Amino acid sequence: MATKLSVLSLFVLLVTEPGNLQAAADQLQEILQETKQTRQAEQAKQLKAKEQIEQLKRDQQSSQSQQQLEQIKQQKSDPADPEKPQAAQTQQQLDQLKNDQQLQRLQTDQQLRRIEQDKDPLRQQQQINDLQRQQQIRSLQEQIQRNQIQQDLERLRQQNSR
Repeated sequence: MATKLSVLSLFVLLVTEPGNLQAAADQLQEILQETKQTRQAEQAKQLKAKEQIEQLKRDQQSSQSQQQLEQIKQQKSDPADPEKPQAAQTQQQLDQLKNDQQLQRLQTDQQLRRIEQDKDPLRQQQQINDLQRQQQIRSLQEQIQRNQIQQDLERLRQQNSR
């Protein structure tokens, strides 16, 4: 809304005082720069919100996997059980995944703060694009890890049912 009013006032200035063409061009450039910065700030906010949603999903999946593993451990509480090492290994994988996710969350927050502080709009946009690509890659890698853990849990569950 403010941008429309600024552009309108700029147009009125041009029509009423044609000698102020340079001042009007400077004002227009400033308006365009502000609009671009606002758009980039909004992109950074959306990126942060998307990362938070993804993190909540990952946390939920990790919790579900942890619960499944606990159920498997409770079903087989025999100390001479040969499946204990597999359960321990799966637990270790889950713990490592949680630690990796927490570290990635902190690194992403740090990157977003750096992006928001950058005053160069072109560099800021490039950093936003890079971070989005990194998040997509990381999300796919984590999905592969979660799938592997789920397969391990399913294997343990099947062995328990024998």
